Amino acid sequence: MTIWRGKHPLILASQSRARQMLLGNAGISFEAVPADIDERAVQRNSGLTSPGEIAGLLAREKALFVASKNPGRHVIGADQTLALGERLFSKPSGRAQAAEQLRQLAGNSHALHSAVAVACDGKIVFADVSVATMTMRPLSDSEISAYLDAAGEAVTSSVGAYQLEGLGVHLFERIDGDHFTILGLPLLPLLGFLRSERLLGI
Repeated sequence: MTIWRGKHPLILASQSRARQMLLGNAGISFEAVPADIDERAVQRNSGLTSPGEIAGLLAREKALFVASKNPGRHVIGADQTLALGERLFSKPSGRAQAAEQLRQLAGNSHALHSAVAVACDGKIVFADVSVATMTMRPLSDSEISAYLDAAGEAVTSSVGAYQLEGLGVHLFERIDGDHFTILGLPLLPLLGFLRSERLLGI
């Protein structure tokens, strides 16, 4: 059952299964239309260095790109950055880089900045950035190797080489933050905006 009251379904400018799951579980009708933008080029050209600002920029750019091809539709863009102190992490290119990321994150706290933006007819009509702090337990090389063996290729699909909704949960000793923020979509602020626009039936 959907609670969506808009004339057309929302568009989610993302291929993320986690984000699609969150919207679907919330009873919202949507279509997934990935944004074909060069995220690293957008980041480089912006000159931004703050993890939260970078996530916010990329979320807005994704929403605007897809909205430009779908007039009259509300489009959700989302992005997430992982920062250990001043260092930003990207998705690991393979097992060796995944292991290196885990060695650096182990025993430390890092920040996930999750951004969401909604665009319609060339304008950003809503934007939010939420933060979660993740504390990874100390890990030996053998523990990292065992985790990588069990998780397989999935480690290259997420920044930090983990998915908290899967085997990645075993890596942590403490989490401070919103579950939705951790999965890459600040859902509660987004739902608040959609209600204010009378687009939801609850």
